[in-house]
Amino acid sequence: MKKLSGILLIDDDDTTNFLNKRLLDRMEVSNHIRTFVNGKQAFDYLYNVSNKNYEVESSEYFQPELIFLDINMPVMDGFEMLDLYERLNPEFRKKIVMVVLTTSTHPQDTANSKKYNAEYIIKPLTAEKVNRLLEVHFSDKGEEA
Repeated sequence: MKKLSGILLIDDDDTTNFLNKRLLDRMEVSNHIRTFVNGKQAFDYLYNVSNKNYEVESSEYFQPELIFLDINMPVMDGFEMLDLYERLNPEFRKKIVMVVLTTSTHPQDTANSKKYNAEYIIKPLTAEKVNRLLEVHFSDKGEEA
């Protein structure tokens, strides 16, 4: 399986971001992983990447293929961020798998995630959960003969 072009981890808990980044690094899923502590930071980043509002392609700016998004965060929560994300260019968004990664098992949160066409995964993130996502969403990418 090829490496993903990039992954974003969006969670207000630094320990969660650290552990998830470590897991993904160990699994060698991508060389580009960025973390954000609220939806506003992440949306600003995605807005800039989708509009190419930066000078040079670099490890600072990359098109993510996978985003893990927490729901409950200060400044801008996950669903507020998803509302804005839906306004980004559809061509840009169709290359991204959005995953709501949360401790919430509330049926309303699950329903909201479906509304945004996002996967819904209960924390903690594990290698098994990552492998399932990769299998479902990325296993046939780039392997057409």
